[in-house]
Amino acid sequence: MKSDLPERTFKFAEQIVKLCRALEKTPGASRTLATQLLRSGTSVGANVEEAQASQSDADFIHKYSIACKEARETHYWLRLIASNGLVKQEDTNTILSECNELIAILTSIIKKMRARQK
Repeated sequence: MKSDLPERTFKFAEQIVKLCRALEKTPGASRTLATQLLRSGTSVGANVEEAQASQSDADFIHKYSIACKEARETHYWLRLIASNGLVKQEDTNTILSECNELIAILTSIIKKMRARQK
């Protein structure tokens, strides 16, 4: 599971970028939310990728914990964007679902690694 997670989070970041491009076409709040979403949504994969070269289990857990926090923040921005009708609901359903799955996967990996340390 860990070996394909970097690729999965990369594809997630690609979806985030596409959604942000659509949001940036509209002035005002949409652009501000797009910036927030872009930062958190692309950070998930960046931290997972960085964890692949971690120097210790503690470093690995730390990077995955950051990735999980960023995924949770991304989930928040996606919900806010969807609830305000800034994009069509169907445009956010798939990416919200993937975000939920990534949170669950990251949480599970972190818990297993912490248990292994004890």
